[in-house]
Amino acid sequence: MTTSITGGQLVVQMLRSLGIEQVYGVVGGQTLAITDAIIDADDIEFTHTRHEGAAAVMADAYGRLTGKPAACIATTGPGASNLLTGVGGAFRDSSPAFILTCNNNGENIHKDDAQNADHVSMFKPFTKYSRLIAHASSLKQTMEEAYINAMTGNPGPVHLDFARDTIEGRIENPPVVPAVHPARAWVSNRPGPQPHVIESVIEKILDAERPAIWVGNGGNRSNGAKAVLALAEVLNVPVVTTFNGIGAVPTTHPLVFGAVSRMGTNLSTRVIAESDLVIALGNSLNAVSTGRWRLDLPEVVHVDVDPTMIGRYYADRTTGVPGDLVAFCRSVIDGIGDRGNASARARDGWIAELTAAEVKWWALSEDPTSAGGTVSPADVVRAVRTVSPDDTLLIPDAGNPGVWSFLWTVTQPNTYIKPVGFGNMGFALPAAIAASLIDPERPVLALIGDGSLGMSLGELETLARVGGRVCIVVLNDSSYGNIRQEQELHFDGRTIGVDFTSVDFGAVARGMGVRGEVVTDLGELAQKVEAAFEGSTPVLLDVVLDRSVNAWTYPAFTPFSRED
Repeated sequence: MTTSITGGQLVVQMLRSLGIEQVYGVVGGQTLAITDAIIDADDIEFTHTRHEGAAAVMADAYGRLTGKPAACIATTGPGASNLLTGVGGAFRDSSPAFILTCNNNGENIHKDDAQNADHVSMFKPFTKYSRLIAHASSLKQTMEEAYINAMTGNPGPVHLDFARDTIEGRIENPPVVPAVHPARAWVSNRPGPQPHVIESVIEKILDAERPAIWVGNGGNRSNGAKAVLALAEVLNVPVVTTFNGIGAVPTTHPLVFGAVSRMGTNLSTRVIAESDLVIALGNSLNAVSTGRWRLDLPEVVHVDVDPTMIGRYYADRTTGVPGDLVAFCRSVIDGIGDRGNASARARDGWIAELTAAEVKWWALSEDPTSAGGTVSPADVVRAVRTVSPDDTLLIPDAGNPGVWSFLWTVTQPNTYIKPVGFGNMGFALPAAIAASLIDPERPVLALIGDGSLGMSLGELETLARVGGRVCIVVLNDSSYGNIRQEQELHFDGRTIGVDFTSVDFGAVARGMGVRGEVVTDLGELAQKVEAAFEGSTPVLLDVVLDRSVNAWTYPAFTPFSRED
């Protein structure tokens, strides 16, 4: 007895087999063979967005939060190109995702058909794997290969471009698709470092007086908080993160001293400046972290699951350790035994100095509330944190919200995500929607500048449709604030292309189905955020900022100087 299914049905069978439970996107004529098949897949939820870019961001956020891929889908040409910015964010920040585009019929691809575009060429620079599937016999194998690429090593997005007739045509005697694909059992296995390498690294650590651990985004991707903190405690050394590594370890731990980034803080940059050995864990040592590599680093032990990242920068002072950072931490702990006790005790003084400096650093951010119906963004972050549950997921958007989020205390791992490597604006709102779809009971705080909200505004309707305990706090200075402030600082106060007329985003939110209002008082803001998290439906609070508070010159973010 022969069986017959469409290529689109086979694609959906494979998505289910590979454990993909969420698909986001905007449907079009070319996508219908896949999206129609999703209707019959009870274990796949499809969420349509107002713009394909939001669908790509949602897939990115899902990958960051779960470690598994979701999928986003778009039709040919402009539908596909609208995905690109969100896909770039997933690629630069190592988030697994399936990017599905649907092209014209195979015989007409690269011809002057409607919305013609070379999707593979478009997506190849932004994905780990990109391939056109123009024959049904390649569907199963190609999706398997894509999944393995997405999940192994340094995770990331993969792109599959389906010819329309391939997914609309029928397949006689289709391949058997297992309910649970066996690849799911092993793709997350990460190689450990070799024993002889660990012993040589231990010797370097024992020889160092002030080693420091600098955790990157790999700490998030490997769920490495417990292992990293265990190593820090054994060695009695300070821990800092990269901008992209925020959330990898709780900032409330006594050995964690914040994030080093383009601005950084004078506390976190002090840790690196005073160290004589940097243990870089899942840290690419990229431009954002190192001031475009002007940061003078001591000797570096560089641990990364992707060997090609090791020694890419600072090679002349780097000892490379290819492998998983969790396995590295455990191996060093086991190998060092009691040998490090004396040097660990000798660091008590340094840790005490840093702890005292941390108290002073927090005092630098205790600004009085601004007068005249506006508030300081520093006050906003600190006030909102006091009324947010410990497990609140903070999602700052690109630009100033991410900088001000240095003042947010991270009490639990996996409670902070932000676009860093690609810096794509318009991230926080779609990411909050994805988080709500994963767990509608989880409190989510999206910290969004009015510039970024303008780029994703249509998704307020998507949020209203999806629902959840999402509180949006709009840091509204009626401008692209980070760029305006940089212009004011470096171009004698001259600005161009950065200011907007006043927008009442509370009214806009209400018009799109989300409770919203404008807030100009700090106490009122705290009360309303607390009430929002006690409820179960989305809320938007439009906060009018004091435009004179400049993130570029804010005292707490001034880099450490040895002369201080």
